[in-house]
Amino acid sequence: MTEEFMTIRQMCDAFEVTPRTLRFYESKELLFPIREGQKRLFTRRDRARLKLILRGKRFGISLEELRQLLDLYDLGDQQQTQVQASYDVGCKRLAELESQRDALNDAIEDLKKQLEWGAEMIASMQAPRSAAE
Repeated sequence: MTEEFMTIRQMCDAFEVTPRTLRFYESKELLFPIREGQKRLFTRRDRARLKLILRGKRFGISLEELRQLLDLYDLGDQQQTQVQASYDVGCKRLAELESQRDALNDAIEDLKKQLEWGAEMIASMQAPRSAAE
């Protein structure tokens, strides 16, 4: 086995994914391993694509968006279209994540205030009992 190709097991070990994950990405036309009977051989290109897929997934980019971005690699424009489209998707996703973060921060602050109120209520309910005893 040369460094040019990796088996499914080697891919799983290298990228900490399951064989099922690799087969799923293959079925979604994100990866294109060479098939030798039942054996799958992943090329350097597949490895580079998988790195991008996993990174995109981490950022919450849909598999369909990732597939479209990866397909732009072959346009022959030195990846200019792919890089621009990836940048645009990244900017959009960043704005979405920041909005979600802001909403979470608001919810956290509201919950903290409610918990403070609850703690005060519990303390005030327990205070008279202690004084009466």
